[in-house]
This record gives sequence, structure tokens and C-alpha cells, in this order.
Amino acid sequence: MKARQCKHNSRNMKRSGDSEGEKRRKRRRLLQELGDQKIPFLGPSDRGFQQLWDSSYSGLVLRRSCSLPTELHGRVQAALLTLRSKGCLLRDLVRVRDRDVFTAVSRALLGQPGHTYRYLDTRLFSIPWHSEDSEVKGQNCCDPDLRAACKALWELNTFFCSDVSQRKEGDRLAQCVKVGEIEAKHSEEGDTESKHSEDSKHSEGGDSESRQSEEGDTESKHSEEWDIESKHSDEACSGSKQEGEWETESKHSSEEGESSQVKQSELGAAAGSKHSEGKCPVWAAKTSSSTETEPVGLGAQEKPVAELKHSLSDYHIEDEEEQAGRQGCSQPSPPQMCTGPVQFNVTLLNYMDPAAMSQLKEEPYYGMGKMAVGWHHDENLISHSPVAVYSYSCHDDKGGSSEGGSAEKACWRIGLKVAWDIHTPGLTLPLQSGDCYYMRDDLNSTHQHCVLAGDTARFSSTHRVAECSSGTLDYIQSRCREALSNLHTDPETGSHSLLALLPDTLQHCEEVHNEVEFEWLRQYWFQGQRYTRFCSWWTRPMEQLEKDWRLMETMTMLILSTVEEEGRAEEGRREMAETLLAALTDRQQQRQTWRDRCHSSLAQTLPPEEAPVDRPFWGVDDPNMPLPFDLADIINRVESLLWRM
Repeated sequence: MKARQCKHNSRNMKRSGDSEGEKRRKRRRLLQELGDQKIPFLGPSDRGFQQLWDSSYSGLVLRRSCSLPTELHGRVQAALLTLRSKGCLLRDLVRVRDRDVFTAVSRALLGQPGHTYRYLDTRLFSIPWHSEDSEVKGQNCCDPDLRAACKALWELNTFFCSDVSQRKEGDRLAQCVKVGEIEAKHSEEGDTESKHSEDSKHSEGGDSESRQSEEGDTESKHSEEWDIESKHSDEACSGSKQEGEWETESKHSSEEGESSQVKQSELGAAAGSKHSEGKCPVWAAKTSSSTETEPVGLGAQEKPVAELKHSLSDYHIEDEEEQAGRQGCSQPSPPQMCTGPVQFNVTLLNYMDPAAMSQLKEEPYYGMGKMAVGWHHDENLISHSPVAVYSYSCHDDKGGSSEGGSAEKACWRIGLKVAWDIHTPGLTLPLQSGDCYYMRDDLNSTHQHCVLAGDTARFSSTHRVAECSSGTLDYIQSRCREALSNLHTDPETGSHSLLALLPDTLQHCEEVHNEVEFEWLRQYWFQGQRYTRFCSWWTRPMEQLEKDWRLMETMTMLILSTVEEEGRAEEGRREMAETLLAALTDRQQQRQTWRDRCHSSLAQTLPPEEAPVDRPFWGVDDPNMPLPFDLADIINRVESLLWRM
């Protein structure tokens, strides 16, 4: 990258900042118009619920707990409890608007060996699920209990892969059997659900930027500043400012046309009835002839919502920047489409106990209730790929069942809305323990979803087809081989030299150098290394990546030596110097950012086994680095050289 390209990037960053400011101003105007009014939403007991589901949320498919094999339930739920008892579920320290915040939920990533999942400037390194006997493969990286737990979740993943494509749209409520059977099951299991408990905090791992409230002393401080919106999402945060959720992927806001399939007056009137309900409803598929309590009309609320239709249309904002940054690759890959059989490659496990949270924010737009996870799209997925979620509610910190407990407790629910649309009613779906739901087709990209908190602790296993074109161990190892192919090592003396000095070749090597350091080594030592006490799978690969990185440090010094050779043609030296300076300036800035993150006040609150590590020890502070490598000094030398040319 030349110096002029850096200036171009600087201008782009300024324009991006201006665009972000304009988005915020428009969101504020939109929210001012909305005022205290609430947008309608429908639950299973509301008239028009099934019609709304069919017309505007057709990509959502529910699979009731009773339709899954009992043995599978037992293995999966035991696996989730094992992971929690071993301490594998941890809160992530993520980056939002240049500020570190803790996720509200605890989580872990399981998946194909060598896969990672990146969200909110945080890379999660997967614990491999064990589809085969790991001892046969020589991968005895986990203890027997953890291996068994990972294998059970792999079995669930295999079930989802075969089942998600077989579900037909008519199956959306097919598993809801008869009301009487559900009532019996409901009372036996003490399954509790509520339409008004919910979490409105936008999590990490999707396409959104929402705000996250934190526990303890940090909660009140950062909950005011969380604004995770459509670029980053996943089940992670609770509590968000209202304007946060409006910055969704507005390129999908044109999907408003779907709402015309449902009569606003009918759905709006029906929505009013559920605001008085508080307990988990017992429900089955509704028909137009089903008997219900006559819903109360929205009255004065309905008219303002309708009047906002045109004003909202003026505020649809394109939100497509930074797509390449999701996986941190230096050269973004073209979007991939999900074709053929579904192969979920990772599952993000989430755990939250609302009783342990000091604060959960109210869902701000519909009045759905307390939010555990705010409005978001799941991010870094193959386009149009489905998401499968297994929900397990346990009723004490040790995972005890609810038998004999009160059925009055509020249940967990998911909420859905059409992105950038306030005249299509929202949808809430209660979840019994063991229920599964699928988000298929383009539902994840055109809609947003949130998780509404119940009264009990809850696990979720969210299976996805992660976009891993630049997020696997195989990928970064191949990148290292590409860069190091330009380094020659004398077999007799061990001395190093560069094979090619073309600016494009040098630029590519330095890009890989930065990618290895900041997307892998720094990410791993910031949080990924926490899992080594449970699973050693990543230990040796990361040691090798660090060795490769050290060789790239040597290559940087060789470039510098070449640039400083007085006998070379000035034009060639200038071009090499500009390329080197751009890479080193970026490296210096990123190193400072990571140093600050490792030594932040939040990072210092973590126990030693979870605390970020400022490692490797870069430059002259590293006793294993043979070169007197002071990055600031090298940048000064290159700048001085360019000044003299």
C-alpha cells in the first residue's frame, strides 16, 4: 500500500465518520417522532398471529420439544450442564465504538476443528466437537467428560443438518400438538413462559451494534453507551439505548412490502390484548375460527403508528460498510451463498441466569418485556444459510428441573421484527425447554431477532454456517506459507534473504504479517488462551503461528536494510519505503490498541486464568527476538529516508 493510498483511506474514514453521524441524527429524529408510542406485536394468543407469521415471518420454523428424540434431549442437556460445571462458558470482552464491554451472557464456541467465529472485534476459537474417537486420531485434547459433551452437541448438529431442510413452511406449528397435551406437558415440566420477559440488549456476533449492560460496577457505566446495531450480533448483551436497534441493515428495509399482506387494522387491534398477559401461554396452531378473548383495540396508539409509515421511509439508511472487517481478512472475499445440503460448522453456546443480572433493559419499541439479547442479525454467516437454535431452560444454577415448581413463572421468548419497519407488527414466540427453532432463507438478513428473558436460567445452542473463508486455521497457515515463500534461509549459515523485492510482493508479505499478529496471535492471547485449561487443541498451532510471525519480523528488517542501501536506484527504494511505512504505521497503531485493551480497567477485573495477556512481547522487550526491533525507531528511519529522497 502506497502513502497516497493511506491518504485515500484516511479520507474514506472521514466520510465514514460523517455518514455515521448523519445516521445517528436521523435515528434521533425518528425516535422523537415515535415518542412514547409502542409498535404493535402479536403473540400466539392474539388474533391474526398465524396470518402474520405466514405473511411476514415465513422463514421462522418451530420444532416443539416433544418432536425431538428423548435420548437426544438427555444427552444434549447433560452436555450443556457439563460445560457449565467445568467453567467453559465465559463472558467475552468485546469492542463496541472503541470501548471494551463485557457480554451479558456466558458463552463458548464449539465446531469443526480449526474453525473460529469473529464478532465485535473478538475472535472465538472453537473447542472441536468430537465426531470420532479422538484417541484414535491422536487428538486427546480434552478430558473424557468434555469429549462426551462435545460429541453430544455434534450429534445435535448432525440432527439439525438433516432436519432443517426437511421442515416445510406448513410445519411451523405442526409440532404444537393439541392444546390439552401441551397443557399436560406444561404442568408436568413446570415449563414457564411469558410474553413480557425479554432481553433487549443487542448482543455480539450478528450484524448489529447494540449496547450492552455490564454487571457490577461497570454495568451502569457502559449500559448508557452500548449501541450495537445491525453490523454485529449474537446472543450476548442485555440493555440498550433505543436508537441502537434502529441502525439495522437498511438495505433490507425495502422488504416493507410484506406487511401489506396483513391488514394493519386487524393486526394492530389484536396486538393490544397481549400487553395484559404475563404468564407463559399454552397454545396451538390458530385458525380463523378459534375462540379467543376479544382483543382490545389500540385506540389512540394505532393512529400514530400508521402515520409514521411515510416518515420512516425517509430514514432508511444504507449500512453496508466494514463488511470485509468481520473476519479481518486483508482482501475481502466475494459473498458466498448457501447451496446444497446444510452443513452447520459451528455452534455458539450461550448461558444466562436472569437472577444473576443486576439489570435487564426493557425492549424499547414494542413493549415486549425484559431483553437478554437485543435486536440483531447474526453476523459472519454464509448468505441465506439457516440458523438452528436449541433452547434449554433450567430452574436453578445447577440445572435442576422445574418439576413441582410453579407454572406461573415467565418463560423465555424470541422476538422478531422486519428490519427498518415499524408498521409491520412484531412477533413473539414462547419457548418451552427443549424447543428448537430455525431461521431459514433470508430471514436472518431481512429481519432482526431478540431474546426475551424468562425467570429461569437458560442455555441456547445456536448452530450456524459461519463464513470462514478467512477464519480457519488452514486459511491462516496457507497465508503464512505464501508470505514465507519469499524468505530464503541458507542451509549452511542459517542466514536469511528475500527472494523478491517487488513492491506488490513486499506489500503482500506485510499484510500477512499484520493479519497473523492482530487477527490471530493477539486475538488468541487476549481471550482465546482462556480455554487451554479445558482443551489443548489450539496450543501447538498457535505456537507455530508465533514462529512464523517471528520470521516475518525478520523479513521486515530485511526490507528495511534493502531500503537503506544507498547503492540502489532511488525510485525503487522510494516505492519500497512507502510500502513499508504504510504497513509499519498500521502495525504501530494496532499494537497500541491491543496494549490498551490488555491493560484496560475492565481487563484487570478478570481472574488471572481469564485475563488478557499482552503477548508475544513485541520488539526489544522480547528476549527471544535477536534483532533490536524498535518499531517507533524504524518508522522514524523510514520517514527520514523518504524526506531525503
